[in-house]
Amino acid sequence: MGDVLAGIHATWEFDTDSVLIRFERGIRTPRLFQSLRERRIPYAALSSVTLTPGKRGTVVLHAVPRPGADPLLEAAAGQLKEGVDPYRLVLPAERETLAEYYAAELRALLGPEASLPAERFLVTAPEVPMHFKAYDGRAGFDGALVSFRWFWTGASSAKWKAGDQTFPVAELAGIEWRSPDAFEGYLRLVPRGAAADSEAGCPDPAPVAGRPSVGRVQPDQDPASVVFGLGYGPVHESLPFAAAVLASVRRTQSVPVVTAPVPVGGARRDPADVAERMRHLGDLHQAGLVTDAEYSAKKAELLAEL
Repeated sequence: MGDVLAGIHATWEFDTDSVLIRFERGIRTPRLFQSLRERRIPYAALSSVTLTPGKRGTVVLHAVPRPGADPLLEAAAGQLKEGVDPYRLVLPAERETLAEYYAAELRALLGPEASLPAERFLVTAPEVPMHFKAYDGRAGFDGALVSFRWFWTGASSAKWKAGDQTFPVAELAGIEWRSPDAFEGYLRLVPRGAAADSEAGCPDPAPVAGRPSVGRVQPDQDPASVVFGLGYGPVHESLPFAAAVLASVRRTQSVPVVTAPVPVGGARRDPADVAERMRHLGDLHQAGLVTDAEYSAKKAELLAEL
């Protein structure tokens, strides 16, 4: 179509085979949109297009993706709030006629496969490398390896005993992401062996993106998980992270792997990681959550790791 439709918080640029969604960077723009910046959505990834009345004199153009087409929505597993759905374009009500035109144009581009789940991801995952701070550790992903480095002030004794963790994506079966906006949010990695255990009849109520539910251990005790909390693992950081990991896992799932996650213990720590943990310890000390004696003792331990 070659046209541009500007709405509130985003602009849609229509091309011959896809729509490029550019998100605004304004202070009122949801932080998830700012984190995503822009996304190219192939028309082949869409299942339907709707136009409905919005709030306070607006209309909403909604391009609904096919199940399995977008790693971001697969990782979210239906937990995204309406206001941060990247497929919704909110427009002033006076632009309803123009929105109706584009809705009709988009519907005309949908093929017979629109009613079917996608066999593979058609939307590109967020770019790596990336990282975020959870309550009990720092999560990092470079495209091939997921790393969890525990915070002394938040991680359980079970995680400290297991040591910092590194997981090659080739050894993972899927991920679980429970929104930090809900009670007890977390990100859990699902090793391939754990997925096999689930298929053998070991249930877990938590959803797994693309795999049966697994994991009989609570996330705060599971070295393959990081847990969220107030101010930790926000949606705009942890969800794109989960989507990027999931997309990499899907690309490698055809390769059989039997080895276990590799703990990173005993080696000298990365100075940047130690500095991050010291800053975290200082924040807790300043907030009165760590005593002077605890602060001094732990600070000495961290300095000894350099």
